Amino acid sequence: MNNVTGTSPATQELPVRRRRLGRRTLLTLLTAHIVVSVGLLGDSAGFLAVAIRRATSDNPAVVEASHELLGMFALVFGIPLSFLALLTGTALGLGTRWGVFRYPWVIAKLLLIVSVIVVGATVLRPVLAGGAQLDGGTLIAGAAYDVVALTVATALGVFKPGRTLRRRQPVPTAAS
Repeated sequence: MNNVTGTSPATQELPVRRRRLGRRTLLTLLTAHIVVSVGLLGDSAGFLAVAIRRATSDNPAVVEASHELLGMFALVFGIPLSFLALLTGTALGLGTRWGVFRYPWVIAKLLLIVSVIVVGATVLRPVLAGGAQLDGGTLIAGAAYDVVALTVATALGVFKPGRTLRRRQPVPTAAS
């Protein structure tokens, strides 16, 4: 029996050792995540700008060209970058001390990228599939949501609210 806790060594919990990424792997994955996430934010901002231009134009040629451009933004950049941001962010969470569900700001970032994917699938894609009957207001609202959600996710990654910044305590020396 352990004199301090009254438990036997067999019933004591052993510390859980999480697998950590090596420094080079971590930096490579972090760089990929930042590049992909910022690229997705840029794609979303460009999508929003074209959606606004399309909604405010009376020129059928501009409307048609904008529709094609919006489809390209979504298919070539938006969908792949969204899933890559989710994948690299989850990998970072699993391979670092931040975890995936350990801190509220990480959970919020996860929910934000999932919501961007859901908005793309349930709001933007159906509106784009509508062709000539394209609802400009819904398209603008969905794109604006994506820009705001991704900007908030970026800020959460920078500021990490709720994280305690601890000062290192000096290590006592033998002379102390």
